[in-house]
Amino acid sequence: VQVVESGGGLVQPGGSLRLSCAGSGMTFSRYIVRWYRQAPGKEREFVAIIGQSGSYTSTADSLKGRYTVSRDNANNMAWLQMNSLKPEDTAVYYCKASSGVTDYWGQGTQVTVSS
Repeated sequence: VQVVESGGGLVQPGGSLRLSCAGSGMTFSRYIVRWYRQAPGKEREFVAIIGQSGSYTSTADSLKGRYTVSRDNANNMAWLQMNSLKPEDTAVYYCKASSGVTDYWGQGTQVTVSS
Protein backbone atom coordinates (compact mmCIF):
# COMPACT_ATOMS: atom_id res chain seq x y z
CA VAL A 1 0.00 0.00 0.00
CA GLN A 2 1.40 3.36 -0.91
CA VAL A 3 0.71 6.82 -2.17
CA VAL A 4 3.06 8.57 -4.55
CA GLU A 5 3.11 12.24 -5.40
CA SER A 6 4.35 13.64 -8.68
CA GLY A 7 4.17 16.78 -10.75
CA GLY A 8 6.43 19.10 -8.80
CA GLY A 9 9.12 21.20 -10.38
CA LEU A 10 10.39 24.69 -11.00
CA VAL A 11 7.83 27.29 -12.06
CA GLN A 12 7.93 31.04 -12.46
CA PRO A 13 5.86 33.32 -10.23
CA GLY A 14 2.34 33.52 -11.56
CA GLY A 15 2.57 30.09 -13.10
CA SER A 16 0.59 26.92 -12.42
CA LEU A 17 1.31 23.34 -11.50
CA ARG A 18 -0.85 20.31 -10.97
CA LEU A 19 0.36 17.79 -8.45
CA SER A 20 -0.79 14.19 -8.59
CA CYS A 21 -1.29 11.69 -5.81
CA ALA A 22 -1.54 8.07 -6.90
CA GLY A 23 -2.80 5.42 -4.53
CA SER A 24 -1.96 1.76 -4.95
CA GLY A 25 -2.76 -1.38 -3.03
CA MET A 26 -5.82 0.24 -1.48
CA THR A 27 -9.47 0.87 -2.14
CA PHE A 28 -8.83 4.52 -2.86
CA SER A 29 -12.46 5.56 -2.53
CA ARG A 30 -12.37 4.68 1.17
CA TYR A 31 -9.67 7.23 1.92
CA ILE A 32 -9.87 10.89 2.68
CA VAL A 33 -6.99 12.66 0.92
CA ARG A 34 -5.20 15.61 2.43
CA TRP A 35 -2.43 17.71 1.01
CA TYR A 36 0.26 19.32 3.16
CA ARG A 37 3.37 21.29 2.45
CA GLN A 38 6.58 22.00 4.28
CA ALA A 39 8.82 24.91 3.44
CA PRO A 40 12.48 24.98 4.49
CA GLY A 41 12.81 25.75 8.17
CA LYS A 42 9.06 25.69 8.73
CA GLU A 43 6.56 23.22 10.11
CA ARG A 44 4.40 21.13 7.85
CA GLU A 45 1.12 22.88 7.16
CA PHE A 46 -2.28 21.80 5.91
CA VAL A 47 -3.13 22.73 2.33
CA ALA A 48 -6.35 21.01 1.29
CA ILE A 49 -8.68 18.08 1.90
CA ILE A 50 -11.05 16.08 -0.26
CA GLY A 51 -13.57 13.56 1.04
CA GLN A 52 -13.92 9.97 -0.11
CA SER A 53 -16.44 10.69 -2.84
CA GLY A 54 -14.97 14.03 -3.83
CA SER A 55 -18.11 15.94 -2.95
CA TYR A 56 -16.48 17.60 0.05
CA THR A 57 -13.41 19.77 -0.41
CA SER A 58 -11.75 22.44 1.65
CA THR A 59 -8.64 24.54 1.21
CA ALA A 60 -6.56 26.45 3.74
CA ASP A 61 -7.91 29.98 4.01
CA SER A 62 -4.66 31.53 2.84
CA LEU A 63 -4.77 29.45 -0.36
CA LYS A 64 -8.43 29.76 -1.28
CA GLY A 65 -8.95 30.97 -4.80
CA ARG A 66 -5.58 29.69 -5.97
CA TYR A 67 -5.53 26.02 -4.99
CA THR A 68 -8.16 23.41 -5.77
CA VAL A 69 -8.29 19.71 -5.01
CA SER A 70 -9.97 16.94 -6.98
CA ARG A 71 -9.94 13.16 -7.32
CA ASP A 72 -10.86 10.28 -9.59
CA ASN A 73 -11.53 7.13 -7.58
CA ALA A 74 -11.84 4.97 -10.66
CA ASN A 75 -8.18 5.63 -11.36
CA ASN A 76 -6.98 5.91 -7.74
CA MET A 77 -5.85 9.48 -8.29
CA ALA A 78 -6.10 12.83 -6.56
CA TRP A 79 -4.78 16.17 -7.75
CA LEU A 80 -3.85 19.53 -6.35
CA GLN A 81 -4.17 22.33 -8.88
CA MET A 82 -2.07 25.33 -7.96
CA ASN A 83 -2.48 28.62 -9.80
CA SER A 84 -0.96 32.09 -9.50
CA LEU A 85 2.01 30.60 -7.72
CA LYS A 86 4.17 32.78 -5.51
CA PRO A 87 7.73 32.32 -4.25
CA GLU A 88 6.32 31.66 -0.78
CA ASP A 89 4.56 28.58 -2.17
CA THR A 90 7.95 26.93 -2.49
CA ALA A 91 7.86 23.76 -0.41
CA VAL A 92 7.77 20.01 -0.48
CA TYR A 93 4.16 18.96 -1.02
CA TYR A 94 2.82 15.78 0.53
CA CYS A 95 -0.27 13.71 -0.01
CA LYS A 96 -1.82 11.74 2.85
CA ALA A 97 -4.52 9.11 2.46
CA SER A 98 -6.48 8.42 5.64
CA SER A 99 -8.96 5.63 6.29
CA GLY A 100 -9.72 6.62 9.86
CA VAL A 101 -7.58 3.73 11.00
CA THR A 102 -4.42 4.13 8.97
CA ASP A 103 -2.62 7.02 7.34
CA TYR A 104 -0.40 6.65 4.30
CA TRP A 105 1.99 9.45 3.43
CA GLY A 106 3.75 9.92 0.16
CA GLN A 107 7.40 10.82 -0.15
CA GLY A 108 6.66 14.36 -1.22
CA THR A 109 7.30 16.35 -4.37
CA GLN A 110 9.32 19.55 -4.50
CA VAL A 111 7.70 22.71 -5.81
CA THR A 112 9.98 25.68 -6.39
CA VAL A 113 8.56 29.03 -7.46
CA SER A 114 11.30 31.29 -8.71
CA SER A 115 12.19 33.51 -11.61
